[in-house]
Amino acid sequence: MYWIAFGDIHESTGLIEAIPDLSGAEGVIISGDITNRGSREAVNNVIKTVAAINPRILAQPGNMDTDTVQTYLIEQDMDIHLKVRELTPGLALLGVGMSTPTPFGTPSEVPEETIAKWLDETHTQVDEFDQLIAIIHEPPHDTKVDQLGNGQHVGSPSVRKFIERVQPALVITGHIHESKAVDMIGKTPVINPGMLAGGGYIRIEFEGSTVSAQLMSVS
Repeated sequence: MYWIAFGDIHESTGLIEAIPDLSGAEGVIISGDITNRGSREAVNNVIKTVAAINPRILAQPGNMDTDTVQTYLIEQDMDIHLKVRELTPGLALLGVGMSTPTPFGTPSEVPEETIAKWLDETHTQVDEFDQLIAIIHEPPHDTKVDQLGNGQHVGSPSVRKFIERVQPALVITGHIHESKAVDMIGKTPVINPGMLAGGGYIRIEFEGSTVSAQLMSVS
């Protein structure tokens, strides 16, 4: 079985229909930044576009999403932010959205200490799963997935420490558009597919008790 994951949509839905095998996936996982400081109408338009192909959606707000966006996701029973959801027996998905402060004053920013607290508190919900996938909008510090165009690392030290300690089977991240990449923290692959408008997405497979993932691109 497989899932498709992507993020940083920013209301740009033109490539969604071009993602191969989207309709046949067990579900669609959205890492955040569904909108651009968006309204209910904006998030609804994105989710409707995805749901027309595959209605099995789990999503969380990124820093560019508003409280209205998260409320919508909660109402649709799609929200993964600060939750642990069972994807299939033996496999759990843990979500932490939003981001640490940016220079742009985006709607959903919280202090580094809050991200650290959220990760630890949400992880306490994980119970008796063979494997864990973490979807964290803010990337871990000092990796290939948190670099600006000038090479500066701007990710979260707390996210990195969490991954080092917990060692999930997979971490999906985003936020830094120009850091479309795959990296490793210990035994954990960390993947940032970049902006959806750039064609990046992730295919996650679960066979037996093994999680694998590939960074893919719409051709």
